[in-house]
Amino acid sequence: MKPGIHPAYGPVVFRDRAADYAFLTRSTMSSDKTIDWEDGNTYPVVDVEISNVSHPFYTGTARVLDTAGRVERFGRRYGRHGAK
Repeated sequence: MKPGIHPAYGPVVFRDRAADYAFLTRSTMSSDKTIDWEDGNTYPVVDVEISNVSHPFYTGTARVLDTAGRVERFGRRYGRHGAK
C-alpha cells in the first residue's frame, strides 16, 4: 500500500441512539465527540440512526409487502412485449 494516502484506522464506538446501544469496533470514521468506554479508555463515538438492534428486519418486526400484487399490476400495465 502507498504510504500517506489511507485514512487512519482505529477503534471507534458506534452508538445507536434509537435503541440506546453501542459497540466498539475498528473503522476509518472519525468524530470530534468522545465516550468513556467500559475498559476505561476514551474513544471517538459516531452516532448512527439505525443498527442491527433497532432495524425491523433483525428485530422481527418487518412487514411483508404484497409483491405478487405488484407484479400482477406491472404485468397489466405494461404487458409482455413481443408475446404472441
